[in-house]
Amino acid sequence: MTAIKHALQRDIFTPNDERLLGIVNVCKAGKKKKNCFLCATVTTERPVQVKVVKVKKSDKGDFYKRQQTWELRDLTEVDAKDASKENPEFDLHFEKVYRWVASSTAEKNSFISCIWKLNQRYLRKKVEFVNVSSQLLEELPKAEESVPSGESQSVAGGDEDALDEYQELSTREEQDIESMMVTCEYAISNAEAFAEKLFKELQVLDGANIQSIMASEKQVNILMQLLDEALGEVDTIEGKLSSYEEMLQSVKEQMDQISQSNRLIQISNTNNGKLLDEIQFLVNYMDLSKGHIRALQEGDLTSPKGIEACINASEALLQCMNVALRPGHDKLMAMNQQQLLFAELRDTFARRLTNHLNNVFVHQGHDQSSTLSQHTAELTLPKHSPLHRDLLRYAKLMEWLKNTHREKYEGLSRTYVEYMSKLYEREIKEFFEVAKIKMAGTSKDPKGKFATLPRKESALKQETESLHGSSGKLTGSTSSLNKLTVQGSNSRRSQSSSLLDMGNMSASDLDVADRTKFDKIFEQVLSELEPLCLAEQDFISKFFKLQQHLTVAPPLAQPETEDLDGSLPSKKPPQAEHRHSLSSEKDIVRLMMNKIFQSIETELNSLIALGDKIDSFHSLYMLVKMSHHVWTAENVDPASYLSTTLGNVLVTVKRNFDKCISNQIRQMEEFKISKKSKVGILPFVTGFEEFAELAETIFRNAERRGDLDKAYVKLIRAVFMNVEKVANESQKTPRDVVMMENFHHIFSTLSRLKISCLDAERREAKHKYTDHLQSYVINSLGQPLEKLNHFFEGVEARVAQGVREEEVSYQLAFNKQELRKVIKEYPGKEVKKGLDNLYKKVDKHLCEEESLLQVVWHSMQDEFIRQYKHFEDLIGRCYPGSGITMEFTIQDMLEYFSSIAQSH
Repeated sequence: MTAIKHALQRDIFTPNDERLLGIVNVCKAGKKKKNCFLCATVTTERPVQVKVVKVKKSDKGDFYKRQQTWELRDLTEVDAKDASKENPEFDLHFEKVYRWVASSTAEKNSFISCIWKLNQRYLRKKVEFVNVSSQLLEELPKAEESVPSGESQSVAGGDEDALDEYQELSTREEQDIESMMVTCEYAISNAEAFAEKLFKELQVLDGANIQSIMASEKQVNILMQLLDEALGEVDTIEGKLSSYEEMLQSVKEQMDQISQSNRLIQISNTNNGKLLDEIQFLVNYMDLSKGHIRALQEGDLTSPKGIEACINASEALLQCMNVALRPGHDKLMAMNQQQLLFAELRDTFARRLTNHLNNVFVHQGHDQSSTLSQHTAELTLPKHSPLHRDLLRYAKLMEWLKNTHREKYEGLSRTYVEYMSKLYEREIKEFFEVAKIKMAGTSKDPKGKFATLPRKESALKQETESLHGSSGKLTGSTSSLNKLTVQGSNSRRSQSSSLLDMGNMSASDLDVADRTKFDKIFEQVLSELEPLCLAEQDFISKFFKLQQHLTVAPPLAQPETEDLDGSLPSKKPPQAEHRHSLSSEKDIVRLMMNKIFQSIETELNSLIALGDKIDSFHSLYMLVKMSHHVWTAENVDPASYLSTTLGNVLVTVKRNFDKCISNQIRQMEEFKISKKSKVGILPFVTGFEEFAELAETIFRNAERRGDLDKAYVKLIRAVFMNVEKVANESQKTPRDVVMMENFHHIFSTLSRLKISCLDAERREAKHKYTDHLQSYVINSLGQPLEKLNHFFEGVEARVAQGVREEEVSYQLAFNKQELRKVIKEYPGKEVKKGLDNLYKKVDKHLCEEESLLQVVWHSMQDEFIRQYKHFEDLIGRCYPGSGITMEFTIQDMLEYFSSIAQSH
């Protein structure tokens, strides 16, 4: 056991700075084969930690390993099972109960004794020992007797005490002992003689020490006498110090008085310094120069220098009024008087500034109206940059007014909006009036007035005016429409058939020049409105200082009884006019823009309605142009007034575009053919071609290409469906001809235009064209050789019924004689005559526009040759060796077809 203990100490516990004090060889109850060791250990470092460690041999059995560890403080109970009888079993109660069987009772008792001593020495919380003999716990030597001598000291804790009492020699002590041993040669060989020598030397040293002490008694007496004299001197010094203290007491009182006086003087100086600082503060920050006061009271608000002086004075006044006063300043009479002066100057200057800017708004608004006639006649809007430039000089004063007089600031905002809305309303209405007149086709005479409308056109003029809601007149001119009559518009129509012939559905009612003119007019209108709105919005933001987010009421907020134009836009909620309803500068700017340009959206919608009434295909131009301008405006500011307004108008344009497509589809469905005339290419087929050509030109690189693709699909499906409907209803022209010609035209159109979204429809059109061409050829070609066709159909029927081909000639109705009789009825001249009649009939069926006659005639030639070869094959198989042949050859047929085609 000693060897095991030493091995465990060396391999397991020494590397962990632990000492092994107790060990027992155990196994779990019921599992005696698996032995292990329970070890009681303490750490060498303080605070000391006591542990119970379970150690087990490795699987290979060549070394020990630490398997489980418990803290001794977690041990609650030790149960030895039986205190009177020898029993190797015992239990240790930690978190759970561990039952062990020791290899011997002596080892168990030794381990329990070690646990008891460690518990008594290191733990405050005592472990409960159950079924343990009191003699075992109290008399440690008895427990040691039952353990081998090599282990007794370790288990009882003797080695721990010895380690605690042992004191290691210092380096110097070691050197002294070594030097002594060197002087004595027998120190190692004869330890007893060396010890005897050391003892004798020690006695000699002790005697010397005693003699030295006895010899120093005289010196001690002298030392005591000197101490007594020193004490006397101390008493003398203490007496002198007492007299000095009495003398200094009066001096202390005088110094205290002087110190008190100095403290009062210091306090007075401090107070004087603070007072001087307060006076300097008030003088520096609460004093306004006479020049500033004069500028605020009577400064010139018309000249640049006067405006600059007023700006500097207003900023100085605002700085004085915003100074953070210290506690007590409000109780000073001078301060109250100064504040009253500042308030009076603020109110005076605010009134002067407000009155002046009101006059500027009114004056500028009236002056601008004088140039309306010149600008509107040229389809341009007056530029307001001079007005903006003049007003922006007052921007800083407006900011001052905004920070000091919110009510006057809001009043100026309302005044500006009121006058500018009226000015812009006149300009915009006159501008759109000219645009509508130009769009309707009138022109101005050299005198600057528009020509009057004839009486027979007055009704159309009234209808147009009621459509766009125009009631204003240009200054110095009379607005009217010139020669907007049905006859005038008919003179500009193209001669080709179109959808418009069925009710305003085609792109050919107005020529290309008219549509280009409309496109330029509409683009000019949008191009004039866009910079106008952007410039006004930029001016409002800068002039009214609305760049930053605000939490105050918007400038346009006012009592419910007030309104800028007497009515609110229908789409604006009532609460939009209430105070504190908006919180950001974008909302404020947008509200002001809505008030100033409230007529733009209405006029745009009216212009769009007029353009749509003149030609429904104008909606294509308007959709492309409006989409581009909306996209441009959103890139600049998605939430701007211009972006919002154009977006609303774009909805109307898109609705008109959809209505245009729907009208075309409806007109297709309502189309009726004449029962007496040849059908030919249907008008809505050519109309779709014209629409597609126009749309591809307009929508090239457009943002709204997807809308056109959807319209294409709707239109082409309607065209397909109605072509079939017309073909079914046709009485004079065969159904196959109607389908063949129209789908050939559709296929040609789609192939030429290369519209990618209609690739499937293009293939379908080609398929329908080829199918109906083949059907028409087959159905028409059976007539020239009708009897011969019937004869061979009967032959094929007999073969199908089971009659052998070589036996068909024995059938009474289909013998060789009958065959010769039928063939004689179709000599070459008769065949050519029948083909000539067939050509004339096909020529009557087909229309000239599509030029399919030669295609059909060539297909009939191929079909005729195929039938001829089929007849020859049947003769060869069913009438072998008869020598029967047709009256004409394939070469004859080719000559017949060629000569007939050339003769016509």
